[in-house]
Amino acid sequence: MSELRQSALEILLLTDPKTKVERLSQLFDDQLYGRLSLNPSTCLSAEGLQLPGRPLRPELVPPLTVPKRAMHTVEGRHSLLHSLAHIEFNAMNLALDAIWRFAKMPAQYYADWLKVAKEEAYHFSLIEDHLHSLGLAYGDFPAHNSLWEMVERTSDAVIARMALVPRTMEARGLDAVPAIRDRFKQIKDHRVVEILEIILRDEVGHVLIGNQWFNFLCAQENLSPIKAYQDLAKQYRAPALRGPFNLRAREQAGFTSEELDLLGQ
Repeated sequence: MSELRQSALEILLLTDPKTKVERLSQLFDDQLYGRLSLNPSTCLSAEGLQLPGRPLRPELVPPLTVPKRAMHTVEGRHSLLHSLAHIEFNAMNLALDAIWRFAKMPAQYYADWLKVAKEEAYHFSLIEDHLHSLGLAYGDFPAHNSLWEMVERTSDAVIARMALVPRTMEARGLDAVPAIRDRFKQIKDHRVVEILEIILRDEVGHVLIGNQWFNFLCAQENLSPIKAYQDLAKQYRAPALRGPFNLRAREQAGFTSEELDLLGQ
C-alpha cells in the first residue's frame, strides 16, 4: 500500500505536467477509496532533489520583465491565459509540497491539501486545454516564480506556510479573478469566463482551508491570529497587501471582520 506523503513528494518531482496531473488524480482516488496509508509523524527529506519538478519551459524571468498582458490584443490575452495556467501549475505543486513537507499534522490536514492539489490540477488542465484550442501550449510565454519563492521561504514552518501562501499569495486571486473574468465577458469569450468562474469558486475553498489551519495552529500555540500574521509577514518578507479587495469572497474564505477591517487601513 502506498503512503500519501511519500507519494505526494514523488508526484511533486515529476516534470511532465500531464503525467503529474494524471498521477495526482490517481492519488486522490486512492485516498478516497482507502488504498493509501498515512504516516504523519515521519519526517521526509528532499535533500539533493530539485523541487518542484517542472518542464524546461516556460522560461522563468523576474516579475517586472514578464511581457505586458494588454487585453486589447490577441497576444496580450494569450499571455494572460498562459500566466493563469502557470499560477495553477504552481498552486498544484504548492499543495503537494504542503502534504509531504510538514509532519505531525492531523489526518484532515493532509486530506484537505490533497483536495486542493486535485482541484488546482483540474484548473491547470482546463486552461491548458483552452490554450491548445488556440494553437498554444503551456511554456510558450515566459513566466515568473514569485509564488514558489514564497513556498520555499516558508519551508521551515507550517504556520508560516499557512499564513503567507494560501492567506496572502493565493488570496490575491480572490481579488484579481473577478476583474479578469469581466474583461473576458466584455469580449464575449464565454469559455474563459466559465473557467474563471470555476477557479474563483474553488479558490474561496482553498483560502478557507489555509485560514482554518492557520487558526488551528495559532490556537495550539495560544497566539493572536492577527498579531501572528503581522509578525510572520514581517519575518518572511511577505508582499504588502494592496487593494482593491474582494471583501465578500474573503469573508467566504474565512477572514474575520477584524481582519477585513484592517485591509482598509
